[in-house]
Amino acid sequence: MSDILQPRRRRLGLLFFMPVVLVVICLAWTGFWFFAASKVDENVELWQAREAAAGRKYECANRSVAGFPFRLEVRCDGVSVSLQAQTATQSITQTPVTAQLGEILVVAQIYTPRLLIAEFKAPAVISQQGQPWMAMAWSDARSSITGLPGTPDSGDLVFDDLSLDRFSGSASAPAVRAKRVVLNGRTAPASTPDKPVIETALRITSGTIADVHPLLAAPFDTDIRAQISGLTDLTPKPWPQRFREIQAAGGRLEITQSRVQQGDIISLATGSLGITAAGNLDGELQMTVTGLDKAVNALGIDKLLEIGVPQETLDRLAPGLKSQDVNNILGALDRAIPGLGNFARKNAGAGLAAGVNSIGTAATLEGRPARAFPLKFVDGAVFFGPLRVAQIPPLF
Repeated sequence: MSDILQPRRRRLGLLFFMPVVLVVICLAWTGFWFFAASKVDENVELWQAREAAAGRKYECANRSVAGFPFRLEVRCDGVSVSLQAQTATQSITQTPVTAQLGEILVVAQIYTPRLLIAEFKAPAVISQQGQPWMAMAWSDARSSITGLPGTPDSGDLVFDDLSLDRFSGSASAPAVRAKRVVLNGRTAPASTPDKPVIETALRITSGTIADVHPLLAAPFDTDIRAQISGLTDLTPKPWPQRFREIQAAGGRLEITQSRVQQGDIISLATGSLGITAAGNLDGELQMTVTGLDKAVNALGIDKLLEIGVPQETLDRLAPGLKSQDVNNILGALDRAIPGLGNFARKNAGAGLAAGVNSIGTAATLEGRPARAFPLKFVDGAVFFGPLRVAQIPPLF
């Protein structure tokens, strides 16, 4: 009889023991979750201090932690970002650029703690000198970063239906539009802690930029991939300081692939850019472009010549070229042979297109006739063949 009862007692013991084990596991897991949640404020404050030392101050009006039992969800309402000394022209004593954002939600899974995913709620209002400057909106914005709390391994930032409007008094005007913007970054396989190398990729779908250059006002698609060397570490720093370190180390921006398409105009580019002691870009890109004649028409240079060229317009389209020189040449043609200057103006488009198409060498791009030529950066000045077409501000 006792032999029969002993197995029954063991089975009953197991039935009572398993719930006890389950309760202990649940209590331990609950304790672990609340311990991790208690560390959120501490880790956020450490991160804020590091970023503030680099001139980037982040504040949160109301922070809460949720997500029990398998996630940590940190929600921040009333986000304020203040940027100081992040460009060559912005000193530490100037009024910072600020951005006000409604909400950020950061999520970490308990079983993948080194991966953080963030979602951003639109809109964001950017201010300069205490006055609204731009308003930014999107239908969806999110980011992810891996490798924390140590040195990040990779990061991604995605915006869908991005819009950026510029304020002029109480009115606003469109500045930037894009169906989708994707920015990726990761440490390269050959990267080391003392000499990190970063691989980046930027993709823009149906992007437009107003009030910068007529060529950018029509929708374009971009896919740019690059590699950045010359870094000494990945700790937070002001961008001018970071660029100085890259220059001192002889670092380079290697454009491994760049494809831009705008209608029938397609351009591919590869090359390498460095930074001079004055903080200017210096180097060369090898360009292959289809539809250069259409690019001339998109710039509207022929129409400008017909009506005379204001200096402010030339400063925007061809820095360094003087309107007085252009108009004097055309006026001299009129004086020599009446009507010749006006004829030159009206037929400038064909001449300019022929001149542009004579630059570089014949090539084929995606099955279409193209021209291959170098795009040179000389101490910040950008040269398209012999023409100086832009001036890039110094990086520090």
